[in-house]
Amino acid sequence: MENAYAQICIGMFRTGILGYGGGPSIVPLIRYEAVTRFHWMTDDEFGEVLAIANALPGPIATKLAGYLGYRLKGTWGAMLGVLAHIAPTCIAMVGLYSFIYFFSTSLIIKGMIAAVVPVVAVMLGVMAYEFGEKAIKGLGWYAGIGFFILSFLLLQTLSVHPAIVIFLFLLYGAFHHKLKDKWKSRKSEKGEGV
Repeated sequence: MENAYAQICIGMFRTGILGYGGGPSIVPLIRYEAVTRFHWMTDDEFGEVLAIANALPGPIATKLAGYLGYRLKGTWGAMLGVLAHIAPTCIAMVGLYSFIYFFSTSLIIKGMIAAVVPVVAVMLGVMAYEFGEKAIKGLGWYAGIGFFILSFLLLQTLSVHPAIVIFLFLLYGAFHHKLKDKWKSRKSEKGEGV
């Protein structure tokens, strides 16, 4: 088995070098490294960490890189995770600084950037589908669709800040199983009393 520091370095460097388009587009890459490739956590744990990271201020990708490093190797792992994740971007910025003017006026580069946008959209869509599928398995169809509609209304219609919506759903999630068990026990008591 590889050294944990090496795993952090390799995994977060890969997300930094392959990620394009900002934090949300890098989340599926970080998920792949943490859950599928290195098995640092389960998919459910990653979903919980992602929800908490979204509620906190700052760039999501560096928060996840720092958390994963901290989870594996404490403070030094957190620093290594963040540094490994931002290193490719820093190197690219320093190395390509002299070409900024050319890149900003080149039609070829503009076309390449436009071609990447659908790929990022598909990656985010796949991740959203997988999380939605897990929500329906855990909550059931009615609750899953109801919570989706509720979150859509809160975010799009009422313009509630996403951190508040995430906090509300995390708060509900903390009590979901207790409420579900209580409801089932009441239902079974009514059935026995008949």
